[in-house]
Amino acid sequence: MPVDKLKASLGAVDWKKNVDAFLADANASQAVAAANLRLAIWSHQLEMADAENPALSFVREMQIAGQHVAVLIALSLYKPAAGSIRAVVETALYYSYFRLHRAELETLVRGTGFYILKQDVVEFHKQHTVDFNSTQQALGFLTRLDKWYGQISSLVHGQVPGAWIEHKSVAEIKHIKGTQDLAVQAFVESVELVHRLFLCTVGKQLWDAFTPSAKKQLLAGLHGNIKKSLRLDAA
Repeated sequence: MPVDKLKASLGAVDWKKNVDAFLADANASQAVAAANLRLAIWSHQLEMADAENPALSFVREMQIAGQHVAVLIALSLYKPAAGSIRAVVETALYYSYFRLHRAELETLVRGTGFYILKQDVVEFHKQHTVDFNSTQQALGFLTRLDKWYGQISSLVHGQVPGAWIEHKSVAEIKHIKGTQDLAVQAFVESVELVHRLFLCTVGKQLWDAFTPSAKKQLLAGLHGNIKKSLRLDAA
């Protein structure tokens, strides 16, 4: 594409109108804001409780990915948002594993070709994280994770042509209420999955170092039976 044509295409999109339409949708904008706030609460507590752990870089990536989701949805770039939505969950999974595997993290950073899959992290927690199996079952975590991950991955890999995208050219990018809501729903679910993952893994391990206000916020909305199963205090 010649640069002049690219300039004309980008200039033809009313980016401000797209953002204004998103912000005018109170339900959507508030849901995205609330999801990012939850990520921020977890991130801040983990930064304090697990200070100097090099794996915290994944927590920072998680928070940035959530911010990118907000930007992309607001700009009506729904299909690109899918990648950042999946990154929110993947970076949380990586943190939950690599915080206890520093040698493997160093190997990963060196770029030697070493990597782990989602299922590798899950199997690690099943085998080695205390009470993970019973706690995740109470939270319904793995069932929700597998279903959601398959759906979002099919979008990221282009296995469902035309999903989350209506425009045929850059100049046609515009706010689409229905597609926006699908992206928002997927993002909210991604953050819920991170929340449940942390509650039955790293959050439970570091809970005593969390502030009382954060504990109350992170436990808010959970059913009484689930709170009992988690055995996490709110003070």
